[in-house]
Amino acid sequence: MKNTNSRRAFLGKAAAMTAAASVTPLTGFGKGLEEAVQRTRKSSTPSELKITDVKCAFVGGKLFVKIFSNQDIYGLGEGVDAVNGTYHLVQSLGRRLVGQNPMNVHRIFEELRRGGFFGGAQSGMYVAVLSAIETALWDLTGKALGVPVYQLLGGKFRDKIRVYSDTALYRVRFPTPENFAESALEGVKMGFNAVKFDLDYASDPDKYDRYNWTASQGELQRMYDQLAAVREAVGPKIDIAVDMHGRYDLNTALAISKRVEGLNLLWLEEPIPADNVEAYRFISQETSTPIAAGENIYLAYGFRQLLAIGGVEAVMPDLQKCGGLGEGQRIANLANLHYVPFAPHMVASFLGAMACAHVCASVPNFLIMEWQSYFHTNAMYREIVTFDEGDWVKDSFITVSNKPGIGVDLNMEACKKYAAQGIPFFE
Repeated sequence: MKNTNSRRAFLGKAAAMTAAASVTPLTGFGKGLEEAVQRTRKSSTPSELKITDVKCAFVGGKLFVKIFSNQDIYGLGEGVDAVNGTYHLVQSLGRRLVGQNPMNVHRIFEELRRGGFFGGAQSGMYVAVLSAIETALWDLTGKALGVPVYQLLGGKFRDKIRVYSDTALYRVRFPTPENFAESALEGVKMGFNAVKFDLDYASDPDKYDRYNWTASQGELQRMYDQLAAVREAVGPKIDIAVDMHGRYDLNTALAISKRVEGLNLLWLEEPIPADNVEAYRFISQETSTPIAAGENIYLAYGFRQLLAIGGVEAVMPDLQKCGGLGEGQRIANLANLHYVPFAPHMVASFLGAMACAHVCASVPNFLIMEWQSYFHTNAMYREIVTFDEGDWVKDSFITVSNKPGIGVDLNMEACKKYAAQGIPFFE
C-alpha cells in the first residue's frame, strides 16, 4: 500500500493547495507581480503534522530524545548533566505531546514549563529534559519545512561559529606550568585560536583544607604560574579562557582575578558559585579581568538579575540544559540589551554542538562557543552521529549546517552499542 504519510506526500499536498489558491492570471501590466504571487506558498498544510510518539535513550551519560510524527519525519534533541534517572520524566512529558503539532515549538515549551510549575520546572532535571524535547521540536519542524534551524530562529548573522578548545588538562592529576604550555601549543597546532584551562585542583599540595575553598598563597601562585606559562607559549593573539567551576570563595576570586589582569584572559569563569549575583557584581567591579558565568543557570529568568546588576562580562548558558534553543536565543537577546556577549557552554555530542551553533548564528552578540577535546580522542563521539558536510571543525570554526533541521543525525546502531545498560533504548 502506498504510504500517504511520507514527506513527499506532505509536500505534494502543499503544492496542490498552493495551485488551488493561486489568483486569476492578469494580462499585460503587472505580469511579473502575478508570477511572484503565484510562486508564493499559500498553503497551511503544516497544520496536518502531528506528534505520534516521544522516545529516548541514554548514551555516554547524555540524554537523546526522538520525536516521531505522522509524516514519517522525526526530530532529535539532546540534554546533558541533569539528566540521570529521567527516563520516566521523558515518558511523562512525551505523553502530553502526542497529537500536537510539533511546529508550535514555543507554545509546547510554555505548556510543559507552566504545567510543571509544582514539579520542578524552574531548574535542574525538569529543564534539562525540556531542553532535549524543545530541541527535537525545532529539528522536526526544520525537516518538515525543508529549512535549517537557524532560519526558523530568524536567519543568521554568520556562516561560521568560532569555538575554543577545552584542553581537558584536568585529566592530569596535578599539571605543571610546563604541562599547561604544552597543552596550549597542542591546541594551537590543531588550528584553535582560543583555549581553555581549569584552575581548580583539589590535589594541590598547598591546599590546606579540601572543604574550605579559600585558596592559599601557594595555590594562587600556582594558578598564576600555570596561566603565565600559557600566555608566554602562545603569544598575545591567542585567547585564553579559565574555568574555576564555582569552587572558591569571594576572597579567592578577588585575589586571582586581580593577579592575572596582565595576562589578558578572555574570561575567568565561575570563580564562585553562580547563585550569588551580588557577589559577582562585586568581583566584576573590582577587576579588569572579564568574569563569565551561566552553565548552571536555568531559563532566561535565571540570567535577568545577573545581567541587570552588571555581574558578568559574558554569559555562558548550556543550551542542552538551560531550556533549549529558543530559550538560548532569548538569553542571548537579553544579554545583548546589556551589551554583554553570548558564549555558550557545550558538553554535548556533535548533535548538540551543531544545535548550539544554529543559535550562535542567529544572534548578534555571539562571542565564542565551547568545543570539547573528546571529539578528537573518544571514538564514541564520531560513531554515534551521522554528518556528511565536511570537517566538524576547521581553524577554530564550525560551519553551520544548511540542511533541514539541525543537520546532524544519530547512528542508531552505534548509539545502541554505547547505550546505558538497564534503561530502555528508544522504547
